[in-house]
Amino acid sequence: MIRLVFVLVLFLCNNSLYAQNKASEALIPYPTEISWNTGQLNVADGIRFEGSKKGIEKELAIAKTIFTTNGVNLYSNGKKQKLHSISLKVDQKLKDDLGDEGYFLDINSKGIAIRAFSNKGLFYALQTLRQFKFENKTLPFVSIKDVPQFSLRGFLVDVGRNYQPLDMLKEQIDIMSKYKLNLLHFHFTEDIAWRLESKKFPGLIDASNMTRWPGKYYSIAEFKELIRYCQERHIQFLPEIDMPGHSAAFERYFGYSMQSEQGIARVKELLVEFADHFPEIAELHIGGDEVKITNKQFMPEITKFVEQLGFRTYGWEPGSNLEEQTIRQLWMGGAQKLDPKSNRQYVDSKHLYINHMDPLETVSTLFFRRFAEEAKETDQLRGAILCSWPDRAVAKPEDMFLQSAIYPSILTFGERSWQGNGELGWKANLPDENMPTFRQFQDFEQRLLTHKALYFKDKPFPFVANSHMRWELIGPFDNAGETARTFPIEANPFASDIPVNKIARGGTIILRHWWADVLQGTIENPKQNSTWYARTKIWSDEEGIKNFWIGFNNLSRSYASDSPSLGTWDDLGSQVWVNKQVIPPPHWKQAGQKGAMETPLIDEGYSFREPTAITLKKGWNEVLIKLPVSKLSGKDWGNPLKWMFTFVPYP
Repeated sequence: MIRLVFVLVLFLCNNSLYAQNKASEALIPYPTEISWNTGQLNVADGIRFEGSKKGIEKELAIAKTIFTTNGVNLYSNGKKQKLHSISLKVDQKLKDDLGDEGYFLDINSKGIAIRAFSNKGLFYALQTLRQFKFENKTLPFVSIKDVPQFSLRGFLVDVGRNYQPLDMLKEQIDIMSKYKLNLLHFHFTEDIAWRLESKKFPGLIDASNMTRWPGKYYSIAEFKELIRYCQERHIQFLPEIDMPGHSAAFERYFGYSMQSEQGIARVKELLVEFADHFPEIAELHIGGDEVKITNKQFMPEITKFVEQLGFRTYGWEPGSNLEEQTIRQLWMGGAQKLDPKSNRQYVDSKHLYINHMDPLETVSTLFFRRFAEEAKETDQLRGAILCSWPDRAVAKPEDMFLQSAIYPSILTFGERSWQGNGELGWKANLPDENMPTFRQFQDFEQRLLTHKALYFKDKPFPFVANSHMRWELIGPFDNAGETARTFPIEANPFASDIPVNKIARGGTIILRHWWADVLQGTIENPKQNSTWYARTKIWSDEEGIKNFWIGFNNLSRSYASDSPSLGTWDDLGSQVWVNKQVIPPPHWKQAGQKGAMETPLIDEGYSFREPTAITLKKGWNEVLIKLPVSKLSGKDWGNPLKWMFTFVPYP
C-alpha cells in the first residue's frame, strides 16, 4: 500500500512537471518523445563547446547565435574548462534510430548534448533549442528523442498569380526552417504571368505579356539565390512549370497551345534552358491539372523528356495522364485512404488550401488534419504540402498574409506534419469540450499564442485566443424563406425556458461548410429556410470599449465573391446584439461591389479591417447572433454558401 501511494505521488509529480514545462517551454512542433526531468542547467557564466568542429561549422554558428541572443557566451573547446559544455555530434550509427532528420537532445547537470545521424538532424535539434526560454539564463533538464513522422513537409507559394518580392519569400523560408518544414513548392508559371527570366525567349516575361503585376518576375540570379537560401536551411526547392494547363501566358507570347507540335518544341527548349541554368535542382513539378487534354501524348512525352534532363517529376492528381513514376500531389475529393494496391507515391494537399479557410478555422482544421487518413508515412504517402493559393488579385503582397492565416498555418502544419497522427475525417470546428482532443487543442493554442508574442510581433499573424468561447446554439426556426423574420428569442435571448440544441466552442463556428458533402459543420442536418441563434456571455472587469473580430461567410481568396451591401453583415440577414443593442456592420469601402478576380478585397474580412469596437458593461455581457438562411446553395459559383460566424475578443 505504501509503495502504491509512493508510485501515485511520483506519477502526479511527474505529470505536474510535464504540464508545467509544456506550458513554459512552448515548443512547436512539439517533440515526438520528451521527458522533463527535475533540475535546471545554469549557463549564466557561459557555456563551452566540446568536441570537433569539423563538418558542423554551420550548425555551431547557429548554436552560437542562440546563446548570444540570450545573453550567454559560447566559448571554444579547450577554454573555460569548468563551464558546462555543449556538444554537437553526427553519428552514423544513429541512422536506424533517427533517420535523416531525427535527433537526440539532452540537457542535464553536465550540459547540453545533441546527437544526430546527419547535419540536418543537428539543425532541427537547434531549432528546438532555440525555442527554450533561457529564463534567468537557465534551461530545464530534459531528454528528447525527436523523429518526424513524415519525410516531406512542404509549403506552396503561388507567385504566378500574385508576385512576392525576394525578401518576403526569404522571410517565409526562414520561418519554414524554424518550424521544420523541408520543401518549398514554388508555383511561378500561370495564365496570368510566366515569372522566370528566359534568356532564349525574353519576351515571355515582358510586362505586356502579364495580366497582373506586369513586369514582375524573377531573374535567373534571383532564382539561384532562392535555391541557395533554401539549401542552407535544409529545404528542398521544388519549382513548378505548370503544363499543359495554366499556360495562357505561354500561349499569349508564342501564339499557339502547349499541346500543339510547335508548343511541345518550345516547351522542350524552355526545359533545356531551365536545366542548364539550375543543375542543382533534382525534382520538377510538371503540373497537369485543370486542363482539357487535346493531345494525349503531351504529358507522357514531356515527362520522359524532363526525366532525361535528370529531374524526378511531380504532378497534380486528379490531373492529366501522368506516368506511373510521377509523384502525385492530391488536391481534390474528400478524406480517404490511398489504394493499398497502388505502387504510386503521393503527397497530400487535399483540404490544405488555406485561401479557402477562415483564419481561425485554418488553425483548428490543420491541427486535427490527418494526411490521407494515415497517422504516419507509408510506402505510398511521403507527406503533405500546405498550399497558399491567393487566386484573387491583391492590392499589395502583404495583404495575402492578413487575408489568409499564412504564418499561423505554417506553425500548425509544422506541428501536425512532424508529429503525424491527427483525427480521421476533416474538421471545421473544435471538438466537444469534454473530449481529450479539445484539451490538446487548447494546449497548442497557448503555445501558438506564445510564439506569436515572442517571434511575430512585427509580422502579420491573424490568430487570437478563441477556444474559450462557448456558444449555445438554438434552433432551427422555420423562416419560410424570409430571412428577416424575427422570433421571440430576440426579445429575451437568455430566458431560462429557451431550450439549447447544441454547445459549440471557438471564435469561428461553421454551421454548414460550402463543401458540406465532405466536411461536416456544427449543424448535422441543416435545413433551408431556417434560422439559428448563437448566444454566449462575456465577462468584463470594468466598463469600457473592447475590440472584437466579427464576421460572416468569410470570403475565399479563390472566388469572385461579392462584397456585402451597405448596412448588412452579409446577404443572409445575419445580425449581432450585445446587451440587446444592435451592433452595426462596418461601413464597407466597396459596399455591394460585384465580385471579380481582378478586384482586390479591401475590408471584407475581419482579419484585414479594423476590429469592431463595442462598449461593454462591468460584469457579464450578453451576446446574441442571428443566423438565417434560405437556400443552402450559393447564388453563383463566385458566391458559395458558407453558413458561419466569427465573434471573438481582439486583444
